[in-house]
Amino acid sequence: MMEIIIHVLLCIPILGFLVSLFIPEAKENTMSRWTFGLIGINLVILLIFTGHWLLHGFPSINVRDWMLFQTTGYEFFLDFYFDKVTAVYALVGGFLTFLITVYSRYYLHREKGYKRFFNTVWFFNLGYNLAVFSGNLETLFIGWEILGISSFLLISFYRERYLPVKNAVRVFSIYRIGDIGLILAMWLMHHLWHENITFAKLVNLELVHEHIQTHNLTGAIIALLLLVSAYAKSAQLPFSSWLPRAMEGPTPSSAIFYGSLSVHLGVFLMLRTYPFLEFQTSVRIFMGIMGVVTAFIATNIARVQSSVKSQIAYASIAQIGVIFTEISLGWVDLALFHFCGNAFLRTYQLLVSPSVVSYLIREQFYNFQQQTHSKLNWLPKSIVNSLYVMSIKEFNLEKLNFHLFWSPLKRGGRVFSFIRERHVWYFFIPLMLLGLGLLYYFDQMQHTSSTATSIFFAFVGLILVLRAFAEKKNVRLAWWLIAFNHGFIALAVSFNEHFTYSHVVLYLSGVVVAALIGHYVISLLKKQEGTLHLHHFQGHVYEHKWYALSFLICGLAISGFPITPSFVGEDLIFSHIHENQWVLATCVSVSFIVDGLAMIRIYSRVFLGPHAKTYHEIAYRSS
Repeated sequence: MMEIIIHVLLCIPILGFLVSLFIPEAKENTMSRWTFGLIGINLVILLIFTGHWLLHGFPSINVRDWMLFQTTGYEFFLDFYFDKVTAVYALVGGFLTFLITVYSRYYLHREKGYKRFFNTVWFFNLGYNLAVFSGNLETLFIGWEILGISSFLLISFYRERYLPVKNAVRVFSIYRIGDIGLILAMWLMHHLWHENITFAKLVNLELVHEHIQTHNLTGAIIALLLLVSAYAKSAQLPFSSWLPRAMEGPTPSSAIFYGSLSVHLGVFLMLRTYPFLEFQTSVRIFMGIMGVVTAFIATNIARVQSSVKSQIAYASIAQIGVIFTEISLGWVDLALFHFCGNAFLRTYQLLVSPSVVSYLIREQFYNFQQQTHSKLNWLPKSIVNSLYVMSIKEFNLEKLNFHLFWSPLKRGGRVFSFIRERHVWYFFIPLMLLGLGLLYYFDQMQHTSSTATSIFFAFVGLILVLRAFAEKKNVRLAWWLIAFNHGFIALAVSFNEHFTYSHVVLYLSGVVVAALIGHYVISLLKKQEGTLHLHHFQGHVYEHKWYALSFLICGLAISGFPITPSFVGEDLIFSHIHENQWVLATCVSVSFIVDGLAMIRIYSRVFLGPHAKTYHEIAYRSS
């Protein structure tokens, strides 16, 4: 009975999202009533189910569901798990989502993106439920990816404006860093356990301790990779600067996603994998120290912010830093309680922030009193002033992220700026055909030769996707470079070990179809508009909504989003990379991440932002 209710709770967001797509845009009442009505039903079912679960001794429930793919030594299946962590996150998420949908009904009244907002809320709710009910890392990663793209769509809700779109791309790029950590952690988990390990098995401390003892280094690396993913998702140092930029979206989305639910998903990842982290003392010490440092820096930045949304964002980051410290100390129950308090507080603060700002302005105008005492009076004045200036500059976290991550990618792309469309036809396609020919002699190749060949083709794929990321003129060239990157990755892994070529077919099936349809959409748009480029935002979604939607779906498919078999294929490809092949694994994982960035950059530059035609209204740069 409990397993059936878990299925019902997971199917409600799918039903809500699918039905919301067919509700006409002019029917605001129908859309809002359908949304908060079904989410209300979901909340009631969840409350009854949780009460029943508590009365029966709150057992851990593991539901192993659909087997998506199975072969020798590899299984990809959906698994769902319900325990106290899931219960807390699901209840908080269900209540706050219901609250926000009721609030948004009036807040967004007559907004031209009204339907689009509720569609995206349903999409987000689907990703959130999949993540918090997940029973293994693969299922969690599906929800993780859905949350990433729904966050991009919500931040860029005011898609005719410059800054919301730019900040949406910036936030999505930080999320992709978290994806690298999770992909590599899943890869090493497969080699550590020799199976698709579930969270139900992970709570077996004897089993975990036995594997950690014989693989100390691998265990520490997995813990660090999970920590990087959690820090990127929860805006901890050095990734803290993205959260205030995410506030460019509507206030309801800021309240529920970046104030309460999405920003705490990194905490959820740490709580869910805590039985594994418990044996990684050095990683836990590092997590505790970083949590304290993040709390200190974020608190000081919050105190000097001129925007109320930014102030709340940094205050939330500070509290999440404290939560990470609590987890590092083993206070899991306190961390769960702290999550609830922080989520409800930040949601409330963001929802009432417009009214509070109005009140404070009026209060200052009539009753202004200068502050005479500071909490930092005990420090020397020079230190206080330095801290103030550094807080004003947000400790240069934005520049740090740019120089650490995006500047190397852009420089790498510019190094290969000589690659043009003719080079694809005259060099890279023949190189791929040569690789396919060499596969015929794979059995005669020595191990070192095959390993070097794998790394070579993986590096070629990485070169192509870096070039696509830096391309500014030719949209079709950037698109096909992303597609050919997948071909070279498949070729690289084919030289690594013997396996059935149906794995490669599964991986490339979604990529090929998406690449052809995306190319067709670009050709149609170019034929109608005359000029397409990537120098700046062009806003063609104004006049070509269906082109924009079709291209976005193709872009998600070509990036391995969980809507095509390529998503399973990517994980399957990684299963053929050996534990000691770090160079190959790094090349492949970075290629997967950068192709997502390149895709979202193409979509944003072509379809979002201020329209290139001057007869359309030019929006303000910020919301």
